[in-house]
Amino acid sequence: MNFKLPFLPERPEKPRKNGATMMMDKGLSLREAENFIDKAGHLTDYIKLGFGTSIVSTKLQEKIKMYQDSGMKVYMGGTLFEAFLVRDKVGDYKKLLDKFGLVCCEVSDGSITIPHDRKLELISDFAKDYEVLSEVGSKEEGIFISPGLWINMMKTELEAGSSFVIAEARESGTVGIYRPNGTAHTMLINRILANVEKDRILWEAPIKNQQVWFIKNLGHNVNLGNIGPDEVIPLETLRLGLRGDTFFDHLPESVVEKHHD
Repeated sequence: MNFKLPFLPERPEKPRKNGATMMMDKGLSLREAENFIDKAGHLTDYIKLGFGTSIVSTKLQEKIKMYQDSGMKVYMGGTLFEAFLVRDKVGDYKKLLDKFGLVCCEVSDGSITIPHDRKLELISDFAKDYEVLSEVGSKEEGIFISPGLWINMMKTELEAGSSFVIAEARESGTVGIYRPNGTAHTMLINRILANVEKDRILWEAPIKNQQVWFIKNLGHNVNLGNIGPDEVIPLETLRLGLRGDTFFDHLPESVVEKHHD
């Protein structure tokens, strides 16, 4: 904080188990990544190298090291994991993680169908050597997964060794936990929260109104992901009540009554 202001909510220090922010890097250059670290690295916990961008991004090794040296955990998008899995190259994928010094990985089945027992085996196997974030939910628009199935998958994947389960939204924010217009599937999310520990869920929320919804309903220390590099600081101001949508959330009732229309 550059200066003090009363009535700001407390944010845990990194490394943190709740209130995490995951930035989605969809191919930033080394210089752009350096600029991101300079402006928002202190506010960011995880960097996801989106989908398959790692295979074509320049100076990847240097960029990963730069993120890591600045206190952020880096992992490659689940789509790349699936691209290796569908080609029967899981061993090569592990070698790739080790080559780039990655201690985190994402296990997902958003693009291909993996029997859930097999997915749990993969999570358990990777969890022996890496921090695993596993993604739940389809990337396909119009596919509805019942709340009971969401809950079962999340609970069993956490039991298998995932540190976080990621609630799928895609970078568009229009599938999985969201309706095609981008609004939250409230009933689904509430059912999940009634059965799964909230601090073990990372909600993909690429759109501002989705971030606002989660902060207002789950609190300022909700775990949020798929945040664009230019949206990390705006998100932090939402968390702190320093933006119009959440302005009155942390102020004393007497102040709210005096100034709220």
